[in-house]
Amino acid sequence: MRKDLIKQLIEDRIDEDGILETGVKGVQVFRVTEPLRCSPAVYQPSIIAIVSGAKEVILDGRHYVYDSSQYMCCSLSMPVEAGTPTASPDNPLLGVMIALNTRVMTELAIEMENASGAIRQPKSGPLPPGFALAHWDDAFTESLLRLLQLGESPADTAVLGEGRLRELHYATLKGEAGGSARRAFGVGNEIARCIEYLSTRLNQAVSIQEMAAQVGMSRAVFHRKFKQATSLSPIQFIKSMRLNTAAMKIATGMNVTEAAMEVGYVSSSQFSREFKRMYGLSPRQWCQSNPAYAIR
Repeated sequence: MRKDLIKQLIEDRIDEDGILETGVKGVQVFRVTEPLRCSPAVYQPSIIAIVSGAKEVILDGRHYVYDSSQYMCCSLSMPVEAGTPTASPDNPLLGVMIALNTRVMTELAIEMENASGAIRQPKSGPLPPGFALAHWDDAFTESLLRLLQLGESPADTAVLGEGRLRELHYATLKGEAGGSARRAFGVGNEIARCIEYLSTRLNQAVSIQEMAAQVGMSRAVFHRKFKQATSLSPIQFIKSMRLNTAAMKIATGMNVTEAAMEVGYVSSSQFSREFKRMYGLSPRQWCQSNPAYAIR
């Protein structure tokens, strides 16, 4: 089977825990053999395809577990809790992570929407969630295999990498996660643009009214569409993005006060209170219980 070939390519390339670049920009393979409980993380627009083991993600209190039967497509930057609770030396987590290229996804999504016979979603209809799980179809599997096979030749990688990556983006847009991805990157991408605006201003006070004005919506319409896309209210989303981003900074060695200021908290005591309220531990306690911040 083609998926078995993908697994073999990953096993041949990485034999120690960690993340390894493939040579194609934005494409990495990874291996984990130690269980990691779910911890704060921020997923950037990306695809994660598992060929062995399973990953767990918590979004707004809902648990999602995915393995080799489904790949994950995150179309929007999302604050989550993620981990690898079942990883072990006998059952390693193996997979590939592909950063979604905004320019390529937008070009393809708009081309698909403009293509003759393309199915258009009603603009007044519900927004798909920014986090989706999709079954591997033939087009996705074949394009991923062709992409990973480039690693066998640096020359092929340099010449064909961009084209093979574009092929995978197209397969994703056509697959089960396509509705979510097309809405995030196509013509109706107001919420995605708003999240991108917010993500570059985590250290600033951004009001809901300001976010709504960025995409030309009333506060009420913006609130409804934002929650449809992310499952979180704008206020919940902002707080989760700030706290998760700070947690990741603390885990890599930044002190608590500096991390709090980096994401817009003036008071480190307020930051610690809100952190403990969300995660059940103080920032320092959480850091001590998460000595390694590996694959999330």
